[in-house]
Formats: sequence, C-alpha cells, structure tokens
Amino acid sequence: MIHARSGDRVTMQTRDAFDGQVTRQSTLDEIAKIDLGPVHPLTGPVAIDGAEEGDLLEVRVVDIVPASFGYTVQVPGFGFLADHFPDPHLVRWTIADGFAESGDLPGVRIPYLAHPGVIGLAPGRALRERIAKREASLVARGGFAMPPDPVGAVPGDPLIAGHALRTIPPREVAGNIDIKQLNPGTSIYIPVSAPGGLFSVGDVHFAQGDSETCGTAIEMRSESTFEFHLHKGAAASKGIRSFYLARTGTDAVPYRSSPGRFVAIPGMPITADDENHGGDATLAAKNALLGMIEYIVREHGYTRQQAYAICSVAVDLKVSELVDVPNFIVTAFLPLEIFV
Repeated sequence: MIHARSGDRVTMQTRDAFDGQVTRQSTLDEIAKIDLGPVHPLTGPVAIDGAEEGDLLEVRVVDIVPASFGYTVQVPGFGFLADHFPDPHLVRWTIADGFAESGDLPGVRIPYLAHPGVIGLAPGRALRERIAKREASLVARGGFAMPPDPVGAVPGDPLIAGHALRTIPPREVAGNIDIKQLNPGTSIYIPVSAPGGLFSVGDVHFAQGDSETCGTAIEMRSESTFEFHLHKGAAASKGIRSFYLARTGTDAVPYRSSPGRFVAIPGMPITADDENHGGDATLAAKNALLGMIEYIVREHGYTRQQAYAICSVAVDLKVSELVDVPNFIVTAFLPLEIFV
C-alpha cells in the first residue's frame, strides 16, 4: 500500500485481466481451459490521506500507456452470447502508433480508446456486509452471483479472503464497470466508505465496444496515471451513494451519439419462433447483436466468431427506446472506420 494526498498524481503498472495466461503463443485448447480464478489482478491500494466515510474521491484518468500486445478471447460458457458460441476463440493484437491490428482479423484497425475496466475503492465493513447479504439473497432466489472464495485470492489470508467480495460485478464503490468513456481526461467520482478510500485499478482495455459482448475487450497491460482530489464530506452532504463519471474540461471531445460512418442494426424482444417478449431489453440486445454478427459475416466475409470478436471491441449497443411497448429497441452500432 502507498499513500497519496489530495492533488497528487500516481502512476501505476497494471497486469492484464487474465494475469498473463494469454500470450501470442496461446492455443485454443489453452483458452478453453483458462483459469478464471485470477480475474482480475489489481494494482493497489492507494490510501488517500484524510479520506473517510462520507467523503467523495475524484479520480481523474490522466494517461494510459498501452503495452505492445493485447488480446480478445471467447471463453466457453462466458459472454453475452455464450449459448450461441460454445467454442474458444482468440484474437492476438499488435498495438502501435495509436491503433491495434491483428493477423487474426485482417482488414480491421481499432483506434486507441484506452480505459480501466476495473477501478474503484474498497468497501467499508458495513457496505461489504450489506453487499454480501444482498448477493447471497439473489443466489437463494435462483439468481447468479459469485460468493467469496479464498482459493487463489490475493491476499491469501483466509480471514480476509473468506469474506472479500469478488471483482466480477460493479458495485457502489465502482469496480468492474467496463465503461469505455473513462478514458484520459474523464473523472470518476466514488463515495468513500473505508478509511483512506483504498484505490485499486486493473483490467485496462486498449479499446472496447459498449457492452463488451464476448466478455473481453482488447485486454492488455498498461502504465496508467491518475490524479486524486478529495472532496471532504461531499458524499454525505449531497446524498451520493454510488459512483458516477464526468468529463467537463476544455479538452472534452464534441458529443456524438454515433460514429461518423456506421451501420446500425436494431433488435426487438421477439424470438426466432415469432414469440413476443414485451419489455425484455436483454432479448432485444441479443437480437441486435446477432443481427450485427450476421451483417459482418455477410458483408465483410469474416467468420461468426471473428464477427463476434469485432462486436466486442468496436460495436456499441445502445438503448434506443424503452417506451414503445411491447417492443423496446436496442441498436447495435458498427463504426465503418475500423475497416481498412
């Protein structure tokens, strides 16, 4: 653990999401058997001097320097369309001069839009116990959540690891948020619930489509710099219970709701056998994504798994409307600039 003061900048080296298990020499058999236990290795914590419960910590992303190698994997049983893609898949990216390119996806060039997939603070004891209780309740009702597990945990002390929260879901103190707009120049504001805040970061992406649909983005190691600003009592006085993002500086890019050149495929909550599931935004999103995969295969000549990987690193899923019952619309946007 290191200490920092409000106003300080800290540069942190981060490991990739699978903690070095994926290399340029990895095989599909190895991807199929990959150990998900090490996901996600985090760098930290950074204790902010004077931070205490009720404060609000602003963390500004100053810079993210990418490694030269990145990867996108499809692990069997994982991802938004896991039932449609049972086989492993691997895309190995070479990162240079602000772009990622791959011999596994010839003709595709992805521009730099680096961001941390996992970023956040440690929950205080009361918040951690509340989260554990509600996630256990979800499991008891038939839902899915990963309970604390000391096997492979860091630190390995069972008194800690046996109660620590898993890093897969985001929570009020942030975590695995996978929000690609958290790139250099953007700030994340996180309510403090533990003494010092205890900031950690990892799972940095070179680029990602909104939704990270196959379960991975362009995963990489990085050297990332953050600037901390502590707003004393702001979370308590303003009633802020969960994290939020903001980009308000003069370097902010102009707002665009879509890429300059794009193809957009809408999806509605209607099954393949023509059954209407009114209000099911998840089904609408799956239909939009499947339609986009079909489009990429048909118009650009890639395999379905290649198209799925393209969607995960470049296609944005956007909620277009949630009011025109029974058919909500989720739209998949493909930026055409990625094809060279």
